[in-house]
Amino acid sequence: MTIRVIIADDQNIIRAGLTTILNGQPDIDVIGQAADGNEAVTLARRLRPDVCLFDIRMPHLDGVEATRLLAGPDVRDPLAVVVITTFDTDEHVSGALKAGARGFLLKDAGPDLLVQAIHAAAEGDALIAPSVTARLLASFADSASSSKRARPLVALTDREEEVALTVAQGRTNAEIADELHISLSTVKFHLASLMNKIGARNRVQIAIWAYETKRVRP
Repeated sequence: MTIRVIIADDQNIIRAGLTTILNGQPDIDVIGQAADGNEAVTLARRLRPDVCLFDIRMPHLDGVEATRLLAGPDVRDPLAVVVITTFDTDEHVSGALKAGARGFLLKDAGPDLLVQAIHAAAEGDALIAPSVTARLLASFADSASSSKRARPLVALTDREEEVALTVAQGRTNAEIADELHISLSTVKFHLASLMNKIGARNRVQIAIWAYETKRVRP
């Protein structure tokens, strides 16, 4: 299956470079480009790509707000968004993740990590640059919103607790299956149950919840 991607960045040379990298993959096709946030949202709603790759800082509408409009908690049929930026700050990352992004990369991450992030987002996984994962997720541990999801709607099973911890540690579905000696379909079943019980919309929010509730510590 070909993964259909749109790219939004206000710099032509960045868009061109990202397009070259992604179109060089046999199973990825860049189907559209946008130079600002408003254009990106309009394009994404029209084309319904498998993954949106957005810069944080764009004219008219930034990447965080564009992500919220396409993948936020009030969106009925959210799209997969990966945010890529030069700015490694807690404010940018926490904003992007809370807005619904499935991935966060720095522009110096390299082609391999970029491709991994696109594949992960398309498959419902999440990839956050290793250099920022622990620090940024840990920043949610003492956030004012932590009490909102402190208790799951229904008690978690022991296996769901284990899956939540591995998600918070940045494991992919395949790695979780290998580590816990269960099938991929069982991993997906537990992830769906977890999201339902804690009110999360994706695995990034599961990871955030695990830090907020002190299940994982930095």
